[in-house]
Amino acid sequence: MFIGLVLFHEWGHFIFSRRNGVEVEEFGLGFPPRAKVLTKKKGTIYSLNWLPLGGFVRLKGEHDADTEKGTFGAASTWAKTKIMMAGVAMNLVAAFVLFTVVAQIGMPRLLYKQSTIQSDTKYKYGTVRLDFVEKGGAAEGLGLKQDDQIVTINGKHISMAEDLTHATAENAGKIVEIQYIQKDGVAKTAKVQLHSSKPYLGVAPYQDGFEIRRTTWSSPIVAVQVMKDFTVATFKGLGSALKGLGSTMAGLFTGNKAARQAGQAEAGSQVSGPVGIFTVLYQISKQGFGLVLFVIAILSLTLAIMNVLPIPALDGGRLFVMLIYRAFKKPLNQKTEEKIHGTGFAVLMLLFVVITVVDIR
Repeated sequence: MFIGLVLFHEWGHFIFSRRNGVEVEEFGLGFPPRAKVLTKKKGTIYSLNWLPLGGFVRLKGEHDADTEKGTFGAASTWAKTKIMMAGVAMNLVAAFVLFTVVAQIGMPRLLYKQSTIQSDTKYKYGTVRLDFVEKGGAAEGLGLKQDDQIVTINGKHISMAEDLTHATAENAGKIVEIQYIQKDGVAKTAKVQLHSSKPYLGVAPYQDGFEIRRTTWSSPIVAVQVMKDFTVATFKGLGSALKGLGSTMAGLFTGNKAARQAGQAEAGSQVSGPVGIFTVLYQISKQGFGLVLFVIAILSLTLAIMNVLPIPALDGGRLFVMLIYRAFKKPLNQKTEEKIHGTGFAVLMLLFVVITVVDIR
């Protein structure tokens, strides 16, 4: 499915290149070295390659300095913009379709504030259980024990660990009514006064299953809203990762070990590579195909977001560099373009290795 997302992305480049008079020399499944030429049509080689990490489209004259007819370099600024952003558009379309399907099957709630249309939503609530009960805390005084399930606080359903955190913080120092189910299945209701400072209830929760939201007529609307929610969450995550990276670098230069380790932990918690993605998919696949589609939709949205950013070697970076040089009416020669994007690609590969090491650890 992940390879399919990348191929769909590349298909966008392929279609818009042809529509704008740019010749496509090769459409490859997987990355080189080439294993086999599948066929050749209208001047395009369709190939199968050894590294199964996605796919690629190779255009005629990909450098901005190329001027021969039919080359990418000779295309107008508007045509090049459409070609480079076509992959992003395809991934957004794929994400929208997948989120719409998932909304009808059952959309898992992964964000504390994740949009839905209340009047058209049927809920299947997730469960939050206790991993740890602090001695002398409010929970212990109530008789709560490890693996007990918190159902509601003041009538509000607790469907994810973050719900419990917010509910107890909002009612700090107050008396609240808690519905819970003991490990042996006995349901109970009791009132307890929360502490006025952390930890308010004196527990460490863990999530055992997701809250599932199922919609009908509003599924396309929910899909758009959820795409917005996860776009915001992605940029917040990128901000945290960059902040953590900055702390790591500062810690390295100043010799502050605590700052370096804290920065590494913050940056590492916000990103995942192929190993992390595989782990997530493997765990989620046990809970149904709908959740797998949900993660694939998030990946498609993430591909669109990353490829629209001005990162050298990616679509957004190539477009940004081209527009900067054309705005100042400076020629972008082949050597300069290769140096910019070659350096960007090398940094991305280094980041790829670092993230993989973090995932494995």
